[in-house]
Amino acid sequence: MRANNSAGPSSDFSGPDFYATPGWATRALSENEIFEGEIWECACGDGAMSKVLEETGHPVRSSDLNDRGYGEVSVDFLSARTGADNIVTAPPRSSAEHFLQHGLTLARRKLALLLPASFWYGEKRLERIHAITPPNRVWLFARGLYLYPPSDKVRNHGRVFCGWFIWERGAAVENKARMLF
Repeated sequence: MRANNSAGPSSDFSGPDFYATPGWATRALSENEIFEGEIWECACGDGAMSKVLEETGHPVRSSDLNDRGYGEVSVDFLSARTGADNIVTAPPRSSAEHFLQHGLTLARRKLALLLPASFWYGEKRLERIHAITPPNRVWLFARGLYLYPPSDKVRNHGRVFCGWFIWERGAAVENKARMLF
């Protein structure tokens, strides 16, 4: 599992790129993917995803660069040297490719990233990622996720169509996307 990306991280790590993951989106992952061993939620935010993952009975390590009231704080995933059996997260959108690249080096079994469906598209992304290390599976949601920063009181944004992109060591690449309803 490896991806080739020479650009450096561009995320605004001060926090505006934070969106809590709806519980149903994490439950859909746990209902369709089997995880063996520890799960590391490395951008845990307020713990929304971690709490659902803990319900599966797996040990979950939760961390985040910023203190949002949950998990181990000041942990820079992109500088981490220690991995986990599985890494499951919704990375900051502005540094998703960097989370993918680094996650591929740290995940011993599976890397599951909740990403906008648009991550699948793009000629440059095809050259950097999909042609080199395509995901083994993609689970796309038939309905969009309402993702809002905590400070957004109006909630006037549209839905973002997302999916779980799964990289699994030693597994065959399935050249199809599956829909989650």
